[in-house]
Amino acid sequence: MVSHRSTRHGAHRRADRQRAPYPGPLGLVPRVTALSAAAGAAAALTAVPAGAEPGGGGPAATSARVDRLYAEAERATEEYNAVAERVEDLREKVERAQDDAARDQDRVNRMRDALGTLATAQYRSGGVDPSLRLLLSEDPGDYLAKAATLDRINSRQTAGLKAFRRAVRALEQRRTEAGEKLAELSRQRELLRRHRASVQRKLGAAQRLLNRLSPEERAARARASRGADRAGAAGAQAPSPRAAAAVAAVVRAVGSPYAWGQAGPHAFDCSGLTSWAYAQAGVSLPRTSQGQLHAGRRVPPDQALPGDLVVYRSDAGHVGMYVGGGQVVHAPHPGARVRHDPVGMMPIAAVVRP
Repeated sequence: MVSHRSTRHGAHRRADRQRAPYPGPLGLVPRVTALSAAAGAAAALTAVPAGAEPGGGGPAATSARVDRLYAEAERATEEYNAVAERVEDLREKVERAQDDAARDQDRVNRMRDALGTLATAQYRSGGVDPSLRLLLSEDPGDYLAKAATLDRINSRQTAGLKAFRRAVRALEQRRTEAGEKLAELSRQRELLRRHRASVQRKLGAAQRLLNRLSPEERAARARASRGADRAGAAGAQAPSPRAAAAVAAVVRAVGSPYAWGQAGPHAFDCSGLTSWAYAQAGVSLPRTSQGQLHAGRRVPPDQALPGDLVVYRSDAGHVGMYVGGGQVVHAPHPGARVRHDPVGMMPIAAVVRP
């Protein structure tokens, strides 16, 4: 997408836009859910290239491969989100650099015009030797006044030339910086494209594997991989009004579709959901699950309160929000909707209180 900002400097630049447990202990006894079991099964399988569709094995092996592909796609999605943030930041910096260069160019143009005017005045007044002009002048007093004015013009011209040279150097520096930022923006957009392709390959392979399962097997997989939808337990209290507002927002999002790279308001990936929910409470969170791992104070899992972020797996590749009653709300994976699940659905890396 190309955006043209309507400023008086628009003629000088074009910005390319491309323009995401309480009360008491949680009871975090390790649970062998379909997701965690699948992760273990996947680790025992012979490695296959990402995006491949290995054959063999029964429905359990196929389900394990699907879970592994989903986990890989989620990591790639979080990498995509991180690069997308950098792209947006760079795009804004490029715009500012181009605006600054346009203003500097206007300044240089004005200074050039002013120097031209001074040079013309000097030429017109300095064509005759000053002593001869004094002898020939009918009014020496008038001549001396004009000579003093000419001296002031010369002094202004010298100062103006120095300022002009500084302005030209500043303009060249602005242009260099803008060019470097544009080149980095291009590199980041290419990285974004590669992450997008990686996610799409993995999700496509996972869907083809799912298509091999019978409707009954897919239904059994869905039942085994999740808990029942229900709200947080009565009496669970969020630690702050903003956490309570984030919980209310995330619960409102239950039922919304998963969509990778999306941060609401109608579709979400995992970190997009939690960052959107806290944004409704006026709190800005990092866009990725890895960033959200460091977005607050860590608390022991058995002391989690509604509104806490639960970050999963050793790679911090997934995140949900604890809502009480041993449940999180999260955006699970493509084909699923935002839902409640048991907090121990997969290995917990950390519980973070923003």
